[in-house]
Amino acid sequence: MKTLRRFIADRFALVIGLLVLAYMLLPIAVVVLMSFNDSSKNRNLYSFQRFTTNNWTNICGPQGMCSSLKTSLWIGVVATAISVAIGTMAAFALVRHKFAGRSLANIVIFLPMASPEIVMGSSLLALFVSLHQSAHLGGITILIAHVMFCLSFVIVTVKARLGGMNEDLESAAMDLYANERQAFWKVTFPLVLPGILAASLLSFSLSFDDFIITNLNAGQTTTFPMFVWGSAQRGVPMQVNVIGTIMFMLAVVLVLMGDVFSRRSKRAKA
Repeated sequence: MKTLRRFIADRFALVIGLLVLAYMLLPIAVVVLMSFNDSSKNRNLYSFQRFTTNNWTNICGPQGMCSSLKTSLWIGVVATAISVAIGTMAAFALVRHKFAGRSLANIVIFLPMASPEIVMGSSLLALFVSLHQSAHLGGITILIAHVMFCLSFVIVTVKARLGGMNEDLESAAMDLYANERQAFWKVTFPLVLPGILAASLLSFSLSFDDFIITNLNAGQTTTFPMFVWGSAQRGVPMQVNVIGTIMFMLAVVLVLMGDVFSRRSKRAKA
C-alpha cells in the first residue's frame, strides 16, 4: 500500500500535466478528425459521417473561402511586418533610453491589450467615420486596425527579451574595437532575435484570428474568420478544419525549428 501511494505521489505532477495537455489538445484533435469527415449528407459539424480525403484535395471547394483566406494571410503578413518593425524600435527606446513621459508610454502600451475588442473596434470605426473614410472601409482599414492592437503585444514581447539581456556584452564588443553598428548586428540583434520571432508569431496569430475588430472595420471585405462566422448559419464546410489543421501543423513546425536552432546554437557556443 505504501509503495502504491509513493508511486502515485511521485508521478502525481506528471499525471496532472498529461491530463491538462490532453484537455488542451482535445479540440485540436477534433479539428484534425473533422478535416477527414464527409458531411455531404449531414451538415452537423460535430457528427463524423464517413472518412474522406476530398476535403484536402478540394480545399477551395466552398465558394469564397480561399479568397477570404488570401485576404487574412496578406493582412496578417503586412500587419506583422509593420508591427514588428515599429514595435521593436519602440521597445529599444523604452528599455535603453530615459525620456520624459516614458512611464506614461509604458501605461498607454497596455491599454489596447486591456481594452475589450468591441471598444477598440468601435473606436477605430468612429475614427474612420470622422475622417470621412466610412465609404472606403476594407483591407486598408483592417490593416490599420490590426497594426494598432498587434503593436502592443510586439512591444511587450520584445521588451521582455531586452530586459533580460546583459548590456555589458555590447560594451565588451566595443572594447574589442567594434563600433556601435557592428556591436548591434553582431551582438545585440542575435540576442534579441528570439524575442522578435516570438513577437512575429504572436502578431500574425492575433491578426489572422481576429473577428470583432475586423468585422467592425471591414466594409465589404471578408476575412477568413468572417467567412467561418457567416458559414455557421448554413453549415460550416469541412475544409475549414483543413485550414485549421494546416495552421496548427505550421505552428508546430516553426516551434520545433526554433527549438532545434536554439539547441544547435548552444552546442556551437559550448
